[in-house]
Amino acid sequence: MDITSDTHSQHISQQYNQDLETIKTQLMAMGGLVEKQLQEALDALLDGDSQLAIRVRDNDTSVNDMQLKIDEECVRILARRQPAASDLRLVIAVIRATNDLERMGDEANKIARNAIDLIESGRIPQGSVEIRHISEHVRSMLRDSLTAFARFDTELALKVVQEDASVDSEYTTAMRSLATFMMEDPRSIGGVLSVMTVLRALERIGDHADNLAEHVIYLVKGRDIRHTSVDELDREALGRSDKR
Repeated sequence: MDITSDTHSQHISQQYNQDLETIKTQLMAMGGLVEKQLQEALDALLDGDSQLAIRVRDNDTSVNDMQLKIDEECVRILARRQPAASDLRLVIAVIRATNDLERMGDEANKIARNAIDLIESGRIPQGSVEIRHISEHVRSMLRDSLTAFARFDTELALKVVQEDASVDSEYTTAMRSLATFMMEDPRSIGGVLSVMTVLRALERIGDHADNLAEHVIYLVKGRDIRHTSVDELDREALGRSDKR
């Protein structure tokens, strides 16, 4: 089901239908921008490209501006249309999602800032293998969570929620390895701390991608699973039809 398809109830007002489509489309555009910033921040770090890192750092306001624009549109819909049922869930889910995407943009900016420090210091970051591995996992989660939102795909959303535990485990293992390395070579502390900051940013992006997936399940099924453990989420429960 495509993001531009009308998956919610049709309304007499075509403008209302267009308003709902607009916030969905704008959210996907914001998600695409965040994906681009994350990819460029990581490319800058791993390729030693300080100019690219500076560009990512200086473009942080673009994501913030998009959040403000989408939130303003959502408030306008709430005030003028007084949506109910699935339409209301859509507006709420979009507002929540823009907050998570804005936070991801902040984390991408943090990666870019640390990339600049590492490149300018001339240090080859210990832990680059861990960064590359975890970043691939996190970028996949972000991509899948946005696809799930676009398609209202709860199965894919559930997969993202389940993947978050793997990222957390990889992050913990990497941090322990880097802590050991610092103890063995105190001269590496400055550079390794920057790498740890990057890994922490990636772990947080994974958390926000998990949040996006949870918003999809709320939107489609009307179930708020933010405080539900993965073990409690079963496909049979998510497969039950909801009353709109």
